[in-house]
Amino acid sequence: MLDTDTKRRIDTARDILVGKVPDPKSQVEQITIALIYKFMDDMDAESEEMGGKRKFFAGEFARYGWAKLMHSGLGGHETLNLYAEAIAKMPENPGIPLLFREIFKNAYLPYRDPETLRAFLKVIDEFNYDHSERLGDAFEYLLSVLGSQGDAGQFRTPRHIIDFIVAVIDPKKNETVLDPACGTAGFLISSYKHILKANTDAKGHSTLTPDDKGRLAQNFKGYDISPDMVRLSLVNLYLHGFADPHIIEYDTLTSLDRWNEYADVILANPPFMSPKGGIKPHNRFSIQAKRSEVLFVDYMAEHLTPTGCAGIIVPEGVIFQSQTAYTQLRKMLVEEY
Repeated sequence: MLDTDTKRRIDTARDILVGKVPDPKSQVEQITIALIYKFMDDMDAESEEMGGKRKFFAGEFARYGWAKLMHSGLGGHETLNLYAEAIAKMPENPGIPLLFREIFKNAYLPYRDPETLRAFLKVIDEFNYDHSERLGDAFEYLLSVLGSQGDAGQFRTPRHIIDFIVAVIDPKKNETVLDPACGTAGFLISSYKHILKANTDAKGHSTLTPDDKGRLAQNFKGYDISPDMVRLSLVNLYLHGFADPHIIEYDTLTSLDRWNEYADVILANPPFMSPKGGIKPHNRFSIQAKRSEVLFVDYMAEHLTPTGCAGIIVPEGVIFQSQTAYTQLRKMLVEEY
């Protein structure tokens, strides 16, 4: 459950950025990068308290530690330059796992106003990494600002619709789950929570064994064509307990690299609009089409295991359109699935 203080901090961070970063998606990215930066320093501090050593900000990267950034008496422009340099160099940091290097890939500071950055970092400094569900809830709230904007047919799926589809499909603990257009990983996280709840006893204790939990984490996979969405998915899954989330930057409709991979459960709300220049799908699809909604439904049907189930959000044209591709798709679904 999202507490009012956390909601206030997120709203305040966005209010500070809006003058310099008006695009909601870019605001989310800047807050995401800053939060992970802060959380890495929190984990270093926790390690030191337990008698261990710093690993995220060690060696030549020690100078970028959050405490040095916030409390070293640096001037405004010095702080701005240090922060901008830190996030740009973070993918080269040997002390951070591949997951975090992926999150910082191509990260940059899109404004050069020291006062904006100072006020923004002050708000981020109020967050603390505590391994709790609360951080996942906070990030879900942050991602909700994307719900009002559609980019090339991409819209964030409302949480209640995701949860309804997941409940109908009812994924199990031993099943593989794929979202081939995962966006911010909403379907994957809802499926994960659904499985955890289904494997809880009357006293609220998990009935999953350590082996079950290990396999469960390996069973979830997502693809997205956008590196920005991959970054947000990685953070979202990490904050929901996935130490090593499997989110891959991948063009589901034009690449063949993963064509031979299948899943027991496939869930998606894929983009409906075709990009400028159209889609150039490969020739493995059963239905020859140029419309993304047709191709995604075909892809999901063809990549289910023999006893698998799928849930997909589609425009109504998939049901009513009379063009050849749509009628062939409906015929295939009725006769073969």
